[in-house]
Amino acid sequence: MCIGIPMQVIDPVSDTFATCQDNGVNKTINMQLVGQQITGTWVLVFIDAAREVISAGKAKEIDAALTAVSLAMQDGPEDKVQALFGDLIGREPINPFLNNNE
Repeated sequence: MCIGIPMQVIDPVSDTFATCQDNGVNKTINMQLVGQQITGTWVLVFIDAAREVISAGKAKEIDAALTAVSLAMQDGPEDKVQALFGDLIGREPINPFLNNNE
């Protein structure tokens, strides 16, 4: 399984590469699938390649979910883990196999 990491473009080096940052760590990212992006753009990165341009809000949600998974794996405090999944609290589960129009 491959996990996408939200990263922000901090320096568009060329048409095919950009320096991107995740939590203070800079990496050179292949931008061929999303094209050249301007500084400040958020991208979803898989194995050092940007696969999708995303909003800052979406980047924040993904980063929170990844933090929650990390805390859960370390047996972190349940209240902190749940707080990081704020978009799911109080929401009924969705079954993709059911037709919601019925």
